[in-house]
Amino acid sequence: MKKLILTFTAVLCTAGAFACTNLIVTKGASANGSNMCTYAADSHQLYGTLHYNSAADFPAGAMREIVDWDSGKRLGEIPQASHIYSVIGNMNEHQLVIGETTYGGREFIDTTAILDYGSLMHIALERCKTAREAILLIDELMQQYGYASEGESFTLCDPNEIWIMDIIGKNPKFDKKGRNVNRGAVWVAKRIPDGYISGHANQSRITTIDFNDPDNCLYAKDVIKHAREQGIFSGTDEEFSFCDVYNPLDFGGARGCEARVWSYFNRFADGMDEYLDYAMGYDLKKHMPLYVKPNRKISTKDLADMMRDHYEGTPMDMTTDIGAGGSHLPYRWRPMEFEYKGWEYVNERAIATQQTGWWYVAQSRPGSRYGIFWFGVDDAATSPLMPFFSCTNSVPECLKEGNGSLIEYSETSMYWAVSRIAQFAYLRYDKIGAEVREVIDKYESEMIAKADAMSDSQSIQTLSSFGVDNAVALFKKWQDLDKYLLVKYIDGNIKRQNEDGSFMTNGFSDDIPEYPIWEDYSDKWKENVVRDNGDVLRIRK
Repeated sequence: MKKLILTFTAVLCTAGAFACTNLIVTKGASANGSNMCTYAADSHQLYGTLHYNSAADFPAGAMREIVDWDSGKRLGEIPQASHIYSVIGNMNEHQLVIGETTYGGREFIDTTAILDYGSLMHIALERCKTAREAILLIDELMQQYGYASEGESFTLCDPNEIWIMDIIGKNPKFDKKGRNVNRGAVWVAKRIPDGYISGHANQSRITTIDFNDPDNCLYAKDVIKHAREQGIFSGTDEEFSFCDVYNPLDFGGARGCEARVWSYFNRFADGMDEYLDYAMGYDLKKHMPLYVKPNRKISTKDLADMMRDHYEGTPMDMTTDIGAGGSHLPYRWRPMEFEYKGWEYVNERAIATQQTGWWYVAQSRPGSRYGIFWFGVDDAATSPLMPFFSCTNSVPECLKEGNGSLIEYSETSMYWAVSRIAQFAYLRYDKIGAEVREVIDKYESEMIAKADAMSDSQSIQTLSSFGVDNAVALFKKWQDLDKYLLVKYIDGNIKRQNEDGSFMTNGFSDDIPEYPIWEDYSDKWKENVVRDNGDVLRIRK
């Protein structure tokens, strides 16, 4: 038995606080010609609602309040722009999309800074049209007002380009007047070449810097200088690797973070067996590429389903060991590591996870005026995606901010409707979870076809109503599904059904069902129960 030495990165040690996943598909690699990206907000404290702000004009002297995205703490204010763009979720009216994953990294935190990562994302969405423009604005704002978060990777996507931007705050240094002379952050950004796929998941992934290629690589001018000043790098500029210097990889960073990106690459690209030991944390020397060439075109549905991955079919498959119980449950409750008889072990952290607050798949579409923002709440594996065009000008009641919270149940909230079904599915995942997935697959396939059939020639109100009306109808559908599943699977039984889906009766009374189906437990479960308690449970004749 191999002993696993767990040295998890800060983001995983602190209860998995901001463990998110971003997957990227460039337009040349997509089946629909869109630049696509995903995001799952996987904090245990985030509630699933759909953000919206309308375009607006402001007078000179107006200020924008800055509130920390995760804690709700007010950090300060900065001058407001004279005009801001409308934003639905994480996509603005120009189809710019920004997502993130937190990687922590070196513990450089400026307590005097007022711009957290979430505020930077939303300010850029309000003020920028392109990914490149957003990178430059984020840099400008950080240097002026300070960076108030841990290390972050941003995905910045527009109809023409997709970039990854790795950021970490500078180590504060105060002069005699108490001013931080190291204010701001260091960073590097790389454009993902067209025809390739990429991703990041709570681990910085950008290595060396292309100093003379501004079309494909941008960086803070002092990114290497600051590392030298902090005594964390002494090589040549050409040897400098951002992730190795500012977010050194350990077992936790590989197994809990890079493994998710590996699983994505492994599904759509050839030759990823070469990096399996790297992903599992056994061999950290050989970096996995920042991007790879897929072996086929990737559709919207492909990408949505990848966000539902539990490492199925790999050595980290969460459905096959005894931890999955008798119904192949692909979840392990926190904490992510445990100790037994002096040995340390890890619970896998897959892309799909129970603590997701909300998630999306975004399409930035070249040649179209409007992108499509596919939005879901709670665990992606049991959550349907709802399409909203980037011109959407309202949010349905079931997704509105303020409609419920993680400590306030709401009968009118999509988050709670989806979460109820997820909690039930976890009890009998191979049956209930599979049935929920069938409903999701049918619904999403139909909605993708409908959304693709909509055209720019249709009015903004028509496109906006398409998303809102569908979300309202889906909310009712999910409420009905919740009731149906409870009736069908109550008490561990499975009610028998007629071909039309109605429940069979016993033939004598309309109120008494036919005798139910009893499904067997998995062999793995039976094997371990017998090993543990077989002498007591064995039938003697």
